[in-house]
Amino acid sequence: MTLNPGRRRANGSEDYESAAAKDDKLDLRLWLRLISCTSMIENTVRRRLRKEFGITLPGFDVLAQLDRAPRGLSMSELSARLMVTNGNVTGLVDRLIIRGLVARRADPKDQRVQVVRLTRKGRALFGRMAPAHHTWIGEMMGGLKTGELQRLYASLGRLKASARSALDG
Repeated sequence: MTLNPGRRRANGSEDYESAAAKDDKLDLRLWLRLISCTSMIENTVRRRLRKEFGITLPGFDVLAQLDRAPRGLSMSELSARLMVTNGNVTGLVDRLIIRGLVARRADPKDQRVQVVRLTRKGRALFGRMAPAHHTWIGEMMGGLKTGELQRLYASLGRLKASARSALDG
């Protein structure tokens, strides 16, 4: 059974986050809190993107990457930026092509390479989605003051470096 951090099981017993608090293992509690926050924010964004724009979060992510690359991206570049397999990107791009949001063409310099670009329709949709997305994130983080956000951002940067160092060691 998969548990959701920060929630109770159906039988009323506490989940891992609550149990971790009793064990006073701060590193574990922090990890579970990060998962909980990430899940809440991601699920809210997923739901709102689907409801308000009829698009999935992975579809939004593709459009966001292409918006940052006006000349387009090869399928491999897009896959690397999204940190997913080429097969996953192909399916995403195919669905966005059907909706007229992106176009895929052979690279004139190398016909073996497929380059994906936003269409006018895709650019217009992303132009409406990006500010909404920014607003949603702002609402969910609105309970924190600017200084708190800055300190949290810096702390998470140090956590990322620590995790990377542990992986490299």
